[in-house]
Amino acid sequence: MKRSEINQAIVSSGKFFKENGWTLPPQPRWDVTDFGLGDFKKFGLILINLAEEVEYCEKLMYAAKGQTTPSHTHKKKKEDIICRTGELVIRLWAQDPSNGLAGQGAFQMKVNGAFKAFRSGDELHLKSGERVTIEPGIWHEFFPASDECIIGEVSTANDDVNDNFFSDPNIGRYAEIDEDETPIVKLLSDK
Repeated sequence: MKRSEINQAIVSSGKFFKENGWTLPPQPRWDVTDFGLGDFKKFGLILINLAEEVEYCEKLMYAAKGQTTPSHTHKKKKEDIICRTGELVIRLWAQDPSNGLAGQGAFQMKVNGAFKAFRSGDELHLKSGERVTIEPGIWHEFFPASDECIIGEVSTANDDVNDNFFSDPNIGRYAEIDEDETPIVKLLSDK
């Protein structure tokens, strides 16, 4: 990604957070990624780490229509994904959707605190305020159905480097950055 694209994403998402009553903490820890795929408009997500503790973490995320967070799972992390503003679609699988068996498997997950049955490949639509609890080992990808979406995440301890397993082997958790202008904030991935 170009640094100018990252800077613009921070400005536009920051404006949307403010318009929707989300005050960011002092010196927020930003993460802007295209998952190493080189197409932020198609595969992109903006994340802000709000809490990074040994036992738990909290994130605030932003995505625009057309941006997908690609299918992935976690071996350790249990997370609640919360639609804070807009409408969020989460596609769910019992196993890696790239292995040809993605349509097989049934499982249960909590949606708004109550268990609900799912089959691999099902889509869950969350409206503002709704949440889903994703257990370790459940594959998931998500994208906004609305023009823009603010997404919350509350989870057990977060390890973005060692506990993100993507279906696509070409995916890297952090974007490679072309420094075409000065950064307006330091990203989590900046050294």
